[in-house]
Amino acid sequence: MAANRVVLWRHGQTDWNVVNRFQGHSDIDLNEVGVFQAKHAAQILAGMNPTAIISSDLGRARNTAQELANLTGLSVEIDADLRETDGGLWEGKTGAENRAEDFQNFIRWIDGEDNPAGTTGERRTEVAERAIRAIKKALGDKTDQVLIVATHGGTARCILGALLQLPLSHWGVIGGLSNASWSILERNPRQWSLVEHNAGSIPEPVYGEESGATSA
Repeated sequence: MAANRVVLWRHGQTDWNVVNRFQGHSDIDLNEVGVFQAKHAAQILAGMNPTAIISSDLGRARNTAQELANLTGLSVEIDADLRETDGGLWEGKTGAENRAEDFQNFIRWIDGEDNPAGTTGERRTEVAERAIRAIKKALGDKTDQVLIVATHGGTARCILGALLQLPLSHWGVIGGLSNASWSILERNPRQWSLVEHNAGSIPEPVYGEESGATSA
């Protein structure tokens, strides 16, 4: 039986990424650099012969996914379960602001605990559960699939940690995804394995270490 591959593709750059502002569910679109990144990455991903594209409903992910759809002729299936973590009271604030205003809670979250982001937001385990549900729904019982998942840095981290069966405290050992870069998971008979991580032809900084890229 041919193995399925899941490509976790982070959206292109936004202005909030550059200033380390927590985006979460805030619908911040790509900036000019982000559009370029999405177009560039789409040319590479198209060469993988994807079989389907699913995307978060937030504009920065949808518009990233659409660049690949334009090249492949595939349609983009939108699923809100692929959204970034709900950042609660931290959304719209920089990492420095959140450290200053909510130090203990923010540091616990940065350190990988499963406390709700921004007090009223989501836990990492909740993000993983909904995002994996979207992936399983898209794959169904099909085999030999190359599923492109246009999502967010923190959501991708949660998917990776959960599908690779890492203890929650170890999800942070997986480095963040740069904007418009991707990771590839492959399903073998026993488990999921990580075959490529933070890939892309041009090295990019990982923006948003405290605003979504690493854990939300």
